[in-house]
Amino acid sequence: MYQQFARYYDEFTTNVDYARRARYFDSLIAQFGCGKGILLDLACGTGSLSFAMEALGYDVIGADNSAEMLDTAMEKKIEKNSAVMFLNQDMEALDLFGTVTSTICALDSLNHLENIETVQQVFEKVSLFTEPGGVFIFDVNTLYKHTELLGNQAFVFESEDCFLTWQNELCEDNSVNMYLDFFVPQGESYRRESEFIKEYYYSDERLQSAAQNAGFLLCGVFDDLSMQQPQETGERKIFVFKKKG
Repeated sequence: MYQQFARYYDEFTTNVDYARRARYFDSLIAQFGCGKGILLDLACGTGSLSFAMEALGYDVIGADNSAEMLDTAMEKKIEKNSAVMFLNQDMEALDLFGTVTSTICALDSLNHLENIETVQQVFEKVSLFTEPGGVFIFDVNTLYKHTELLGNQAFVFESEDCFLTWQNELCEDNSVNMYLDFFVPQGESYRRESEFIKEYYYSDERLQSAAQNAGFLLCGVFDDLSMQQPQETGERKIFVFKKKG
């Protein structure tokens, strides 16, 4: 996953305000967690959020299963002279050298997990490496986003380096199949590169049950980038959990 997309990911996600998202997570950690310390950015991608959290004073570990995404993260690390540590690991096989005080998992990364059993494994791994009283903050896509904004829709994007067509298919279980075709200039013609991505939908109840089974206590569920309750037409929900103890 994110093999072809990795090369163009930053070009097509310029709408994401990582600094604002980092400040938001920082405020949640200040309210519900143990303060600044070691932070795990789970499914960190190309590292943009990791660097933004580092700028706010956290010691950051970024983990992702895409070597291609981490290649870009490492290039940016050198450019920024950053101390962020990047690990090439699957979420469900997380293996750290010690514990962290907080974990964030952003931008619907958990929606890529193909079943609730795998979600449970991830939550248990995060719990294992979280200090007592530490927080686990993640977001997921809403049902509204899957059924109304993503499902059975087509999008076209263009950058200096490629032309992207993105076609979605809504499935009966409210998961979304995504078919991406990148058209890369090659002389007077184009080279086509394709990638398939699938995002699954998980209800609040199933996510809360999995987190509680892993030893977390629910602190709150919020609309994206706010302290308000989730809205009917919201695209993401933010979950904040605290490790027991």
